[in-house]
Amino acid sequence: MNLIKNFSFVIAAGGHGLRMGGSKKQFMKLSGRELWRWSAENAQSLYGFGVREILLVIPENESLDPEWHYDIPLRVVNGGSERALSVLNGLNAASFDYVMVHDAARPFATPELFRRLIDAVNDEAGAVPVLPVSDALKKIENGEVSHVERNGLYITQTPQVFPRLKLIEAVSKFPSAKDEAEAWLKSGHELRSVEGERMNFKVTVNDDMTIARALMEKQITRTGLGWDIHRLVPERRLILGGVKIESPLGLLGHSDADVLTHAVMDSILGGAGLPDIGTIFPASDERFKGADSVELLREVMRLVNSEGWNVEFVDAVLTAQVPRLNKYRDEIIRSMARFFPFNLKFKSAENLDDSGKGLCMTCRAVSTLGKVIKL
Repeated sequence: MNLIKNFSFVIAAGGHGLRMGGSKKQFMKLSGRELWRWSAENAQSLYGFGVREILLVIPENESLDPEWHYDIPLRVVNGGSERALSVLNGLNAASFDYVMVHDAARPFATPELFRRLIDAVNDEAGAVPVLPVSDALKKIENGEVSHVERNGLYITQTPQVFPRLKLIEAVSKFPSAKDEAEAWLKSGHELRSVEGERMNFKVTVNDDMTIARALMEKQITRTGLGWDIHRLVPERRLILGGVKIESPLGLLGHSDADVLTHAVMDSILGGAGLPDIGTIFPASDERFKGADSVELLREVMRLVNSEGWNVEFVDAVLTAQVPRLNKYRDEIIRSMARFFPFNLKFKSAENLDDSGKGLCMTCRAVSTLGKVIKL
């Protein structure tokens, strides 16, 4: 039966952000939370697996009093001028026999990785996550490029786990080591490896933060359906998609009765989960009497854009027996394409209903909307 090992969780957050242009990346926000907090909350999820405390090591002379409302205790420790000295301060402040050292700039390590490391470490052997090098390697020395064989080469990640007192001795003896595993190996100790995670990359430069933030965004897509109908009558202009159509009959309505634009607006509003045009531009409001429907469409676009939606495509079918409309198709598409990608078809109702008898026009439209949300 395996005895439970008790761990201190040291978060190395003592860097000065030199490769980020002076911005301390450990305090930069990712999806509303500082980078260090992602690691700390991961440690909290391991409370039942032996992780008993968190030591957050921050730059010397930096003050931080983080709100922390979890079961696992968190203490802030001042770091040193170099990484090894910062980690050493965290190790000396720790209370338990085993320690995990994790970079604050690796927010995407999973609890499963931590548990693999917990299982691998013992009194004699430390454990680190590794991944095989997948890129071709080259060495440049004195301006000359030479090939480096990648077989058998691995990159090392954090967290790294060790018996605490032995690690203190190793880091103290080899303070110039690039990571704790290097100091451990130079001290002659056994080191085990577990499979790392590709997503467990380190935020080192600004492009890394751009990638991290992109990973925390999700594109959602919705579809909206619109339909409208207007009666054809004499002595009214016929406007479709903002284009004036030569016709003895026009469409009856409170505004310019542009049945095509009305159906399109309703489909867009529907996709955004907003009320229809009758609610937003009521016929009882004299401001909209004779209104240009294209201007109303501009207002609809401002409204859905303010909600974070982007109209990606609109497809419409206009049903009319009279007049003949095919020659206007390209002009109408150009008019509507000022706002979004647009497609249009004309159909005849073959004398089967009121539109087929030339009494009215109907239009159906389907809109695809996209929105990026923060996870």
